[in-house]
Amino acid sequence: MHAQPAKDVSMLGDIQALWEELQGLSHDRFRLAALETRRAGQSLTTMLTAAVMLGLILSTAWLGLLAAGIQWLIEHDLQASHAILLAVAGNLMLALVLFAIIRARSNYLKFPATQRSLKAVPKAPLNKDLR
Repeated sequence: MHAQPAKDVSMLGDIQALWEELQGLSHDRFRLAALETRRAGQSLTTMLTAAVMLGLILSTAWLGLLAAGIQWLIEHDLQASHAILLAVAGNLMLALVLFAIIRARSNYLKFPATQRSLKAVPKAPLNKDLR
């Protein structure tokens, strides 16, 4: 009769050890997730900073190309004002094309197929004439 309580005590000890191990594992996973979240935040900050710097560098390069193009047009007997207006018109046309691309693609940001799949299917109206 004394074997039964010892078995219960050993089972209780096993359950307690399992519970402590589970707590340790969950703590380790939460710590890992926190560390990875921190590293992801630092990476995002670095990427955004690099993207802003890249944008500035590309903007100055674009302005340099425009200046060289305007200078080339002036050297080929085009008035300076006409060359500048031509460069501005080209930039505006490029801006319109990019705007159209952005506007066309913005519809996909709304997850249209997912929204359609989540809408309830309308039930067919009951025909009152069948009574």
